[in-house]
Amino acid sequence: MHRSLLRPLLGLLLTLSALLGAVPAFAAVTITFWSHELGNSFPHAFFTLRGVPDAGGPPVDANYGFTAKAITPKLLMGTVGGRLDIAKPGYINGSDAQFSVMLSDAQYSQVLALIAAWDDKTGDGHYNLTNRNCIHFVKEAARIAGLTGLDQPGLMKKPRSYLQAVEAANIGVVTPVRRHGKDYLASLPPLAVVAAPAAVAVAAH
Repeated sequence: MHRSLLRPLLGLLLTLSALLGAVPAFAAVTITFWSHELGNSFPHAFFTLRGVPDAGGPPVDANYGFTAKAITPKLLMGTVGGRLDIAKPGYINGSDAQFSVMLSDAQYSQVLALIAAWDDKTGDGHYNLTNRNCIHFVKEAARIAGLTGLDQPGLMKKPRSYLQAVEAANIGVVTPVRRHGKDYLASLPPLAVVAAPAAVAVAAH
């Protein structure tokens, strides 16, 4: 390379390095597990997904639970139709955030697959109060997140107690939250789009 071109090229490399260093090196979607004790029908468990995948892209801010399509005496007799339950802001404000886990992109994809599998429009939406209720749904999400101590037979109809037991079994792995929904949501920073990492190649002639 000619010496006259060396200085401009070094300047360009330094500029690119500074620009790339200003971009966050890590981003992730966080799954937070919630309980709601004072429902119209029965207690409930659900999770929220919030953040940006490591690969970049639009921010994620969503919530998912699982419930019966209709609250009738048939719930006590066996399997009924189920559906995804997307909570409204007021419901989340009145719920309790128990703990959070940061997901890898692979885990996030698996959680999305779980959601599709339990959606009555794209998978198997049957609901059973004993063996396929809202707690079983969040249990599978917790399994994908790498948590242990998920088998709690006596707590599968007690969302808050179940999630507290899972948190206790995963000390040092989960991030405790233990805050009322409205206060917790108000403490979260705004979401921003993070660009996907890009490789920069400089050819020498």
